Amino acid sequence: MKYDLRILFILFIIYSFIGWFIEVLGVIIKERKFVDRGFLIGPYCPVYGCGVISMVILLNKYINDKVTLFIMCILLFSIWEYITSFIMEKLFNARWWDYTKYKFNINGRICLETMIPFGIGGLLVMYIVNPFFVNMLNKLPQILINIICIILLVIFITDIIISTNSMVKIKGTINKIKKDNTEEITKKVKELILQNNYFKKRIVKAFPKLKIK
Repeated sequence: MKYDLRILFILFIIYSFIGWFIEVLGVIIKERKFVDRGFLIGPYCPVYGCGVISMVILLNKYINDKVTLFIMCILLFSIWEYITSFIMEKLFNARWWDYTKYKFNINGRICLETMIPFGIGGLLVMYIVNPFFVNMLNKLPQILINIICIILLVIFITDIIISTNSMVKIKGTINKIKKDNTEEITKKVKELILQNNYFKKRIVKAFPKLKIK
């Protein structure tokens, strides 16, 4: 299956939205409340989009071997989640999610409980979901594909700029506080951020397990 950059980008946004929806749905089921998940303002979690796009590009050669594909999906998505956690922690001196209390975790960044769903979800995407979306997109006129791509790109870049600015300010808040005790610092930082604008409040609410390093 061949893709051009426009189709890949639109698929990236689609899967980022699906990832956001899954995250939100999970919180609704567990806590009976809506929480706007993710770092960005819009309804998408790019780590899911990156994971799926890399999967459809790199793992298509395993399409005839379900067991191998399942294992490779787990490995690929777990690598993405681990790398994202590591980079975000280094950039903002904060642990945005923590699986330390879960069994079979690796440095609290990934755990078996999330790995298995990655494998199952990967199979669904490769055999059912992705062929459906690709088929639908291929039926659209080229001019419409171009328009959709441009609109989504402008929105996405604008979102990245605004959200990154908010997180830089959050980092500034973190750096202003003396780091005597991790739990106490985390509490103080959250209290200060929640007194600020909507975008910074949303980030803290999206990651209730935020821990300042």
